Amino acid sequence: MITTVLMIEKAMVPTDVEMVTTLHGDEPQSFVVLMQPRGEQDQLLRALDDVALGEFGDAVREPEEPEGEDALPPARRGLDHSLAALRAAGADAVGQLIEDHPLELLASVVERTGADEVVVLTAPHYVEELFHRDWASRARHQVGVPVLKLFAHGE
Repeated sequence: MITTVLMIEKAMVPTDVEMVTTLHGDEPQSFVVLMQPRGEQDQLLRALDDVALGEFGDAVREPEEPEGEDALPPARRGLDHSLAALRAAGADAVGQLIEDHPLELLASVVERTGADEVVVLTAPHYVEELFHRDWASRARHQVGVPVLKLFAHGE
């Protein structure tokens, strides 16, 4: 069985579930899903990403998103939805919210579970990727397993 630590930032849509559950063909899979609730800390980077994509209207008008403790319930629902979708696709799946230090948690989960790989499934973050500050780039230096970066699909 292949064990994958899957880092996400929003609930997975069916296309995302199909993408990650078919990476290894018919090999049985087990996922440990780590979900980082979004908050205000990355608002500037998201605006710059919108400008890079030519979505100028979105860059100046950020949708209201809960922050801090208020961000946890929507994140919990997104995590629960993603876990149910992975299980419905035939994979074993457990998960948790990331509250602090995502890369430290990632490294400890990889070590504790004996994971075979890490898959980072996020929206494009061009500014972070340009400077190698995105999760996947940073994780490659902290875990001793392959790290694959995939772009999440829209709703």
